[in-house]
Amino acid sequence: MPMVDITIYRKRQHFRWIVLSVALVLGGANSRQVVAASTLPIPDFTKGDTIPEGALHDWNLGPTGARGWMYSDRLVTTDARQILVTKVEKGSPADGVLQVGDVILGVNGKHFSYDPRTELGKAITLAESEQAGGVLRLLRWRDGTTTEVALKLQVLGAYSPTAPFDCLKSSRILEQGCEVLARRMADRSYRPDPIVRSLNALALLASGRPQDLPLVRKEAQWAANFSVNSFQTWYYGYVMIFLAEFKLATGDESVVPGLRRIALESARGQSIVGSWGHGFAGPDGRLQGYGMMNSPGIPLTTGLILARRAGGDDPVVETAIAKSARLIRFYVGKGAVPYGDHHPWIETHEDNGKCGMAAVMFNLLGDKEAAEFFSWMSLASHGAERDCGHTGNFFNILWAMPGVALCGPHATGAWMHEFGAWYFDLARRWDGTFCHQGPPEMTNDAYAGWDCTGVYLLAYAMPLKKLFLTGKQPSIVRELSSDQAWSIIRDGRGWTNKDRNSFYDALSEEELLERLKSWSPVVRERAAMALARRLKSPPESLLQMLESSRLEARYGACQALVHFKEAADPAVPQLMKLLDHEDLWLRIKAAEALVAIGPPAKPALPLLLERLSRGPSKEDPRGMEQRYLSYALFDAPRRLLGNSLDGLDRESFYNAVRAGLRNEDGRARTIISSIYTALSEEDIRPILPDIYRSVIEPAPSGIMFADGSRLAGLQVLAKYHIAEGMEACVRYAETQNPWGSEARTAELMKILVTYGGHARPLIPRLEKLAERFEKGEPDFPFALSQKKAKAVREAIELIKNSQDLPPLAYLYR
Repeated sequence: MPMVDITIYRKRQHFRWIVLSVALVLGGANSRQVVAASTLPIPDFTKGDTIPEGALHDWNLGPTGARGWMYSDRLVTTDARQILVTKVEKGSPADGVLQVGDVILGVNGKHFSYDPRTELGKAITLAESEQAGGVLRLLRWRDGTTTEVALKLQVLGAYSPTAPFDCLKSSRILEQGCEVLARRMADRSYRPDPIVRSLNALALLASGRPQDLPLVRKEAQWAANFSVNSFQTWYYGYVMIFLAEFKLATGDESVVPGLRRIALESARGQSIVGSWGHGFAGPDGRLQGYGMMNSPGIPLTTGLILARRAGGDDPVVETAIAKSARLIRFYVGKGAVPYGDHHPWIETHEDNGKCGMAAVMFNLLGDKEAAEFFSWMSLASHGAERDCGHTGNFFNILWAMPGVALCGPHATGAWMHEFGAWYFDLARRWDGTFCHQGPPEMTNDAYAGWDCTGVYLLAYAMPLKKLFLTGKQPSIVRELSSDQAWSIIRDGRGWTNKDRNSFYDALSEEELLERLKSWSPVVRERAAMALARRLKSPPESLLQMLESSRLEARYGACQALVHFKEAADPAVPQLMKLLDHEDLWLRIKAAEALVAIGPPAKPALPLLLERLSRGPSKEDPRGMEQRYLSYALFDAPRRLLGNSLDGLDRESFYNAVRAGLRNEDGRARTIISSIYTALSEEDIRPILPDIYRSVIEPAPSGIMFADGSRLAGLQVLAKYHIAEGMEACVRYAETQNPWGSEARTAELMKILVTYGGHARPLIPRLEKLAERFEKGEPDFPFALSQKKAKAVREAIELIKNSQDLPPLAYLYR
């Protein structure tokens, strides 16, 4: 079976490790790439300024045949007022009119006034209409002179109010794009990234053009034989979707064996909790690296659902689908699907396309509530929200239209009018293909150079409904009217990464309170923050919302009270009552509000501890309430517990810790472990067996955070010279997750050395461990392996020469 070059993915992994490490330092895995305010001045190219060093990101300027650079800052181009031409293709509309070094200052006789990227995109959309006759007018600066010049573009027509449905322009773009794409794919040198290759083949299949079927069949044979030994999760989801769609569209049984193989590999590579990471789970069912990633996981699940329909059904596949769907369904009504096993994402309505992915997945599964929520989230995500994405916005653009289209033609038309029309037209090249534009950053785009023709053509192919991905299965989501669609579009306005507050700060108090009742968790959060910025204490009307008959209003009230902090202390009695509400998420939001209030909420502590000690249930099989209560009660420095057990019922505390340390989330366990240093020996001894168990039985999820709990546990065991801690320490060093292990190994060796001469019997195992590191480890930097080996060798010498024999205590003797 052919293998693929994974160099680009290893580079991407290395980059993501760097990005994630920074994000963790700043407070959480949900943080998208860290974007600091630019310290670079905005260049004025008419005065001889040049592109800042290292700021490599230029843009395709639509079907003009030109590319251009413009200034960006904190994921927006709104500060720019010029576009420097960086490339002009021979024979294109721009050839002979523009040249490299020209500066575009405006369109249609006016200088750029708010965002040259958006303004040029909208001018292109207008120019391609019959009304404008294909004439695009630009203000061009060259050699000190500003001139209005005209480029002649092809007349494609205007987008219809329901585009791409009932839209002649959309159908023309689809036809032209498929024509060029087919020629490109027929070339013998055609070998793009497997994700791109699958999407391009899907686009041709979605067009229904019979002349392309032999080419698509050839691509299906490639996909049926596809295999890779790294980053399988990223590839297999899209390859599997293509194979299954091909079989379901053509009835060709020849691809079924390959489809079944990939489906079974994917299902068996799922983690214990139903997730996937960069690769498949290890033999113990836990993920490696930094753990769960929903961006590959949801397409894998969609691929499995389609494979099941196409003949790749198997009990293992059924189980994998059910576990993944349960995992993602938790976020319904709570926020966008996040990066991994984290808090619902409520900064924006979309997070790297995962809401669009989830909408499609749940529509295929027949889950109306889930499909509708994520489809609405997709519709509300446009502009600056849709423009960004972790390491690039490739997936944010890919899954936009599939998610939005479930709401019907009025929704797609509204979304296109708001964002898609100008963005799509700017990404379309003069030959009809599409390129990846990337987010408005000067650098740092993992998908730079990717062919996005299939991505965009799939959107334009929606009206044909040839594939399940493009609407072959009728949507179970309520079709929105034009007014309803525009209402949701408006919910997504008023935020950019550079200006997050001014829009909401301009709203009246009554408007903010009304937005606290929104269906959108994102709107509720933005209104909550704005209200707390404006008022010193919560108004009576906010407290009354805690008694509302609408859950969304109660959620919003809790979200606002969090931001009022101690000033919200009058709400404590009502919030305590909500801890017994039947709705899981309302209980969690109430607990978060109580913790934010701080000391005035201390009367709630016994009830919160009791609820934490309950653990998972039929209603909450993953123990999510327990997880969030762990964050609320133990997360320093705001933990409601404080740093002392004075006045606290010890047994209630111990029961809560014991339960929390069994939670499947490694982050919850690590947060609980932060209390260890605040406890006296008398306080901590009753839970030492539970701490030991949390060390030797690692959490099945939250992998990137799980090491904190295990290290803290080993430090406690060593502090009290618990004999079992020595073996646990060495076993951990032998079997640890490679991610971050260069620093962790040194910490483990420091812990082991504190046992002095008692650790000598473990030296043979340490010798083998050092030898293993010295030889180098698969898919791990050699220099870092040597660093680990050095730490082990140093520990061996210290243990050999130690005269210290502290009295040992035993947990199980």
